[in-house]
Amino acid sequence: MLCELSIKNFAIIDDLKIRFSEGLTILSGETGAGKSIIINAINLLLGSRASSRLIRKGAEFAELEALFDITAESQAFRLMKETGYDPKDGLLIKRIIASNDRHRIYINGSIATIQILTSITENLVSISGQHAHQGLLREDNHLLILDQYGKLMSLREHVKTCFQDIQPLIRKLKVLEDSQKHQTEQTDLIEFQKQEILSAAIKDGEDDALENEKSRLKHSEFLYQTVNTSIETLYRGDGSVIEKISEIKKMIDRAGEIDATLALHAASLDDVVYRIEDISDALRHYIEDIQMDTGRLDDVESRLDMLNKLKRKYGGKQGTLQDVINQYNDICIRLEEFENISESIEETKQDLMTCHKRLSELAGALSEKRKQAALGLSKKIEKELSALEMKDTLFQVDFDSIQVEKHVSPFLQTNNQLLTDTGLDVARFMIAPNVGEEIKHLAAIASGGELSRVVLALKSILAENDDVGTVIFDEVDAGIGGGVAEVLGQKMSRLARFHQIICITHLPQIAKFGHNHYKISKQVKNGRTIALIHPLDKKERVEEIARMLGGVEITNTTLAHAREILRTAD
Repeated sequence: MLCELSIKNFAIIDDLKIRFSEGLTILSGETGAGKSIIINAINLLLGSRASSRLIRKGAEFAELEALFDITAESQAFRLMKETGYDPKDGLLIKRIIASNDRHRIYINGSIATIQILTSITENLVSISGQHAHQGLLREDNHLLILDQYGKLMSLREHVKTCFQDIQPLIRKLKVLEDSQKHQTEQTDLIEFQKQEILSAAIKDGEDDALENEKSRLKHSEFLYQTVNTSIETLYRGDGSVIEKISEIKKMIDRAGEIDATLALHAASLDDVVYRIEDISDALRHYIEDIQMDTGRLDDVESRLDMLNKLKRKYGGKQGTLQDVINQYNDICIRLEEFENISESIEETKQDLMTCHKRLSELAGALSEKRKQAALGLSKKIEKELSALEMKDTLFQVDFDSIQVEKHVSPFLQTNNQLLTDTGLDVARFMIAPNVGEEIKHLAAIASGGELSRVVLALKSILAENDDVGTVIFDEVDAGIGGGVAEVLGQKMSRLARFHQIICITHLPQIAKFGHNHYKISKQVKNGRTIALIHPLDKKERVEEIARMLGGVEITNTTLAHAREILRTAD
């Protein structure tokens, strides 16, 4: 429910505040006083497009604010929680329209986007105007309206859930069938890759060992000469290191007979001799292992070339032998999957057939119930319109299905009809307001008065099931009067049992049913025109009804007539 509305620097409104209540609220006033400006402000607070041209002349920005009371069961409450806004104290929307077009939106004091605003306010307010009746005239809403009327929303939700369940299965089947389609070609290629890696008999780290061996083989002569010279110098040759150290050792031993402290150094020289002998022995073993076989070098280089080729082909970015081994393991897994692909396709098809059968049955049942509900809705609307002086009106719901295109999965169609998340049907409200007229789409009604009555009839019937908290009628009385206006007012009054109703009207026959009545007027102040709003007390309301009755001036007769009109509404 809309509780409060504040408008500043907007069109001819300087600073205006309105506190709304439950029931039927009437807004009346002379033409051009600013009634429709209030509706424009509400539309902006619901998310319509803003323009700096709406700012009052001389101001830098316009400021609009609305406070809504929302229930914990409402869609707005749920969406506020989901988007991070605390809904426990209601919904406060603020919109700043700036002259530099840097407009801002706030929800409960926090900045928000237009997308979040429109999603939260989607079912808060329904505005029916003289020239546009919003959702009720949009054909894509007719099916939803019919389902709400027929209490079919639960079945509709089951259809949607089943439709969502079938989607991943369809995608899975396509992937499997595409894989199977190219399976022979892929299998031959992958099997070749497997054998190529397998026949190489790779060992992790083998390439590093071969690189070391290659280096030794390429420099074998140099290594042999170097090591052999080292052995000669250390151990074998005349005047070798070990020979000289041995001589030094003998000299120290003789000196040690004179000075015992030198014995320790003699022992250290023994250690040096032993160490040189060990090194020389190790070098002799090394030189025995040195190969100068050019055939072996060719074998090593050939093996390395093959390993490097495999690393480039299968090793990825790092290009290691371990990556090649990992790729081999992946190839084996893929080949195993290929072997099981036919079985996977059959299993997926079975799951799809089960889900498709369920979806088809639910959609078929929903379609039948819709047709039954359509008959009841048509009769009720014709009855409502008859009371609104549209006695010969013919109303019906036309059904159609969506054409199935070639690329659509067979699991998303049944009996050449497309299955969607709302079932099988497309529904259109059709009407022939007068005898002999061709029945046509609801939105094609030329008469504003007829259109207003159809909208009101629909809203009256759907009132108990409609989630919208506030319904605004913006001069829907255009083109009607007299007894029809009286009935229209009665229906608005009854509709106010289920919704907060705000009605802008010029007709006293409608205004008399208001539980609250505001008069909107304009005056010139300091050379500027401003709009004012004033809640009417009992006496003022009589005067406003008298003004609405017409005449150049209000007389005792028109006042008496106004009192009588108000009395008949009680």
